[in-house]
Amino acid sequence: MTMAIFTTTAYTEELATNFVFEPLIHAEPINLNDFKGRVILIVNTASKCGFTGQYEGLEKLHQDYHEQGLVIIGVPSNDFGYQEPGSNKSISDFCKINYGVSFPMTSKYSVRGKDAHPFYKWARRKFGFAGAPKWNFHKYLINRRGELVNFFHSTTQPTSYRLIKAIEDSLN
Repeated sequence: MTMAIFTTTAYTEELATNFVFEPLIHAEPINLNDFKGRVILIVNTASKCGFTGQYEGLEKLHQDYHEQGLVIIGVPSNDFGYQEPGSNKSISDFCKINYGVSFPMTSKYSVRGKDAHPFYKWARRKFGFAGAPKWNFHKYLINRRGELVNFFHSTTQPTSYRLIKAIEDSLN
């Protein structure tokens, strides 16, 4: 006699808030769990890119929506065209001097391939190739529950209607 035993296990999707990044300059790690209950926009950045001017729009989003619960986190990366060759200090100085960046920035990370930060590997599994960064200033949106809900390619400006609507919908 053969007996089959079936068990059920609750499946819990891993949340975006389970990831930690080293900071660009400050000593404390950037733990996404610290921002649970807020909306998070994670953007891979570069200082020598045609999209670098997006820092201005990201800072505007930060100023306009921070009090409502938006957290923007910049993730410098040298993966695309070697457009972020500098040290953490030079990246920090560049962002502050040229764009007045006041939102958190992580240390420089790879965002693609086998050396990618675990968050980016996880996001790629979630969205597939279509949602993986193809260039600098790719954006991921995380809702208040810590769920990765959307991505925006590099060509999507921070001040675009589509991105702002997605942020506002997540904030409300």
